[in-house]
Amino acid sequence: MSKVVTFGEVMLRLSTPGYLRFSQARQFDATFGGGEANVAVSLANYGVDARFITRLPKNDIADMCVAELRGLGVDTSGIVYGGDRVGIYYLETGAVARGSKVIYDRAHSAISEIQPGMVDWDKVLEGADWFHWTGITPALSQGAADACLEAIKAANRLGVKVSCDLNYRKKLWKYGKTAAEVMPSLVEGCDLILGNEEDAEKEFGIKPEGFDAEKTGGEIDQTRFESVCRQLMERFPRCKKVAITLRGSINANHNTWGGVLYDGKTLWQSRRYDITHIVDRVGGGDSFMGGLLYGLLTYSTDQEAIEFAAAASALKHTIIGDYNRATVAEVESLMKGGGSGRVSR
Repeated sequence: MSKVVTFGEVMLRLSTPGYLRFSQARQFDATFGGGEANVAVSLANYGVDARFITRLPKNDIADMCVAELRGLGVDTSGIVYGGDRVGIYYLETGAVARGSKVIYDRAHSAISEIQPGMVDWDKVLEGADWFHWTGITPALSQGAADACLEAIKAANRLGVKVSCDLNYRKKLWKYGKTAAEVMPSLVEGCDLILGNEEDAEKEFGIKPEGFDAEKTGGEIDQTRFESVCRQLMERFPRCKKVAITLRGSINANHNTWGGVLYDGKTLWQSRRYDITHIVDRVGGGDSFMGGLLYGLLTYSTDQEAIEFAAAASALKHTIIGDYNRATVAEVESLMKGGGSGRVSR
């Protein structure tokens, strides 16, 4: 069995029921989520040995979170404990012309106060095939950025492949450093990079020519992104593959979705999905990353890997919560042209 280790923050997710606005809500639906935890859940769901590393306080909320992750098949044995609180994010789900909103309440969370040396990375990464992180983690604090770099260097030293989802979050970079200052030294240690047009531009000044995500109307020319992939590989020579997620936003409930994977020679393009009735798009990119890692570990071609990633993420858009609970069989059925929504009897 393949083994993947992910590292980052998992938060309490409090979402308004249905499509209520924050000002209307009198109660919230509680669950958990976070970029790297979402990837671990996807992989565990596909039968991969997935280990999630974070720092949590010793309290009942953290215990509830760990119990949920364990129940979804994720190895939580490497979690370190300390600090006072679990981060929270509030979600208001948008509809049609009204976009979704996220409010973070994660200042002074346990992982934001992590420091290098708190995690025994040699032990955590023993026997691992991949180590995965996202740009959200180094945005939390200098300590989190330093711990992330420590993990990447350990993985490089141990021969563990490293993947990164660039995940630019402008609301998080508040400790005096910018993403452009911090991210390059971390991404230098990556074998696989995932991002979108905003991530590459905000963090490295790399963008596709003549593209404006706000003006796509759902129509995206996937070949425009080969230049982004090539520029990322030139900037980071260790990188062997670059994946770009391609979202065309018609409105909050209707998106087109797909992706490309570039290996330095060939741009592999996924089928494009027309997602007409989005249930929950939060975690869409994480489900793509989980699907891509599974595809690269399982299939013999990059075309199959990018198709699995896109199909897995298309299905995630139909599932409430951060976590993708679609099965391998469901994803492969969609890859083969399924998805009619007929009742399975």
